Amino acid sequence: MNKENTPQKIDYTLLFILFLMAIVSAIAIQSAQPFLPDKLKNINFAAQQLQWYVIGIVAIIGTMVIDFDRFKMISWYLYGFGLFLLSGLFIEKYFFPVPFAENIKGATAWYRFPGLGSFQPSELMKIIFIIVLSKIIADHREKYPINNVKDDLLLIGKIMLAAAPPIGFLVLQPDMGMTMVFMSIIATMILVAGIKWRIIFSVVFTAIFIVSLGVFLYFYFPDFFFKYVITDQYQMNRFYGWLAPYETAGNEGHQLVRSLLAIGSGQLQGKGFQESEVTIPEGHTDFIFAVVAEQFGFIGTSIIISLFFLLIYRMIHIALESHDPYGSYLCAGVIGMITFQVFQNVGMTVGILPITGLPLPFISYGGSSLATYMLAIGIVLNVRSRTKKFMFD
Repeated sequence: MNKENTPQKIDYTLLFILFLMAIVSAIAIQSAQPFLPDKLKNINFAAQQLQWYVIGIVAIIGTMVIDFDRFKMISWYLYGFGLFLLSGLFIEKYFFPVPFAENIKGATAWYRFPGLGSFQPSELMKIIFIIVLSKIIADHREKYPINNVKDDLLLIGKIMLAAAPPIGFLVLQPDMGMTMVFMSIIATMILVAGIKWRIIFSVVFTAIFIVSLGVFLYFYFPDFFFKYVITDQYQMNRFYGWLAPYETAGNEGHQLVRSLLAIGSGQLQGKGFQESEVTIPEGHTDFIFAVVAEQFGFIGTSIIISLFFLLIYRMIHIALESHDPYGSYLCAGVIGMITFQVFQNVGMTVGILPITGLPLPFISYGGSSLATYMLAIGIVLNVRSRTKKFMFD
């Protein structure tokens, strides 16, 4: 006979990992402070980052008060609200000016509110997107418990229909990095949705074919590639800077070259706290990993990677323990989102992936992005707190 035990209300292991990340983030940001442009040196970004961590803790508490099943009930209302925010940026870019909309580095992706700072609606939309896809998959599996190829294709169609509007807005901004994050969430959700492997392999091979076609067009038909595939000049410059960083070191490849120099010069132990010889643009945000590599060496970067490994491992454990499929899907979406952003950020700093402007989760300075990650962790903690344990589990 099964006998329920009192469920663990708070996952202190996950919270302790977040606490360690907050310390690492503050140290890393403070280490980059003296090398920022003069106009930014008087701003204490480390203190502001810790303030955002406190705000994130409040967001976690607020998220845990509500049963995660409630998110399922209001998911489509949240989806509509997220699309409304994204559409405001679309109107600003293509029709007429919208108050508070802001263009940064060629992308109209932010709202700026005087006295409050910037807000990127796509950050919030990531969480809403995970909630909606989790509902779609959970409802579909409840309706079709024994799946076949037809049912799986129907599920993929539902996912793509839900994904098309937000991804369309992101492409129009344009925001390649955030578009890739949404695609990673879709890939993760499809992977855990129980879809037959032959369908998944077909999707993967199709994606490989499209990427290969793009590479072929770039090398053999460059005029066509930059006219119809990558049409935004800023995105084109990033593409050039990634493929030929040293040839474009004075312009597009400057960030990557400086990042590679910083990482290579750090060696094993680094040069020490606030000891740097390489100036890295946006060192406290997108390229915080390179700053840590130079000042704290391989040991410092290994600590960061280890913390992310523990974080993701713990979330996988929570997802597997959940008896509610919807809760497991929520955790899977968060895991896919964070894992991809870590891989992308570290990859772009070492030159194996193109520079997309995605921050390093929990470590890079950023208010709306950190609040989003904390909100995502709050959802995972919510699932954990409502997972009942049984005697023979």
